[in-house]
Amino acid sequence: MKRALRKIVGLVGTMTLLAGCVEMPRPFGDPGPEGRRLALTTPPPRLAVPTPPDSLLDNTASALWAREVATQLVEQSLPAVAQPAKPGDWWLKLSATMQGGDVTPHYVVMMPTGEARGHWDAAPIPASVWAQGEKPVLSSLAAASAPQISSVLTGIQAAMMQADPHSLKRRPAKVYFKGVKGAPGDGNVSLARAFIASFPDQHDQLQSTPKDADYSVEAIVTLTDGPAGMTGHPSQHIEISWRTVAADGKEAGAATQLHDIDAHSLDGPWGDVAMAAASEAAGGVHQIITNYSGRDHKPLPEEKPAAKK
Repeated sequence: MKRALRKIVGLVGTMTLLAGCVEMPRPFGDPGPEGRRLALTTPPPRLAVPTPPDSLLDNTASALWAREVATQLVEQSLPAVAQPAKPGDWWLKLSATMQGGDVTPHYVVMMPTGEARGHWDAAPIPASVWAQGEKPVLSSLAAASAPQISSVLTGIQAAMMQADPHSLKRRPAKVYFKGVKGAPGDGNVSLARAFIASFPDQHDQLQSTPKDADYSVEAIVTLTDGPAGMTGHPSQHIEISWRTVAADGKEAGAATQLHDIDAHSLDGPWGDVAMAAASEAAGGVHQIITNYSGRDHKPLPEEKPAAKK
């Protein structure tokens, strides 16, 4: 059984957002752009990107700039739409100013209250180039700007979470464990017991009912026959998927363990294999919840009032 444990291929974490996913080697690492999501306490359900009236471009090029920015934000897994801001919308204010022979593009995140939050300027562009309003220039600008805009929105989300006593920055997540299905031998019971023992920590706590849970976790075990092997000993492939679902019903991620084992070696008691697998899975689920909720993101600092002259 211990030999079977040593044949673990690895853990893969899947963060689902807009049909996107990222592979995360064990131990879980930075989820990258797909993991930088506007999560449960998201600022905007949608970020409007209106055509800017103060862009130093003609109307057609101004609209193209807004569309390119929205497209690149969607690539960053942000729900942006190139359209006028409606009441209740968060929106991105685009503008540009001339200084010398250069044009500086500006970005400001606007809250539904009308408050400006998160100013950022792009690198200056020669005025002669900017005035042409060509798609390659505007597309390149949007692609370069989108990660910074995403970072600002993530910081706003984190600041909102920090101020909210009910957010996962201020309290442990409540997790309902639905159990294990499909395991051979006593795996359903031993894996469940091991996960319950391994999982709780200062950030995530288990509860016995699904009511008011922030997340639910369920493990699905799939066993398939493998090749006989070089020495004629049959093998099996076992997959354990620890599916984590948020309170809104969206899948936050799944930590999937892949094992190649001697055939039927887990048909009886799992013993220390269950504890090792559950402990590893617990770490993966913790990271999924952290990435999905954004609780480790750094809040955007409060903007200081401009000094009076």
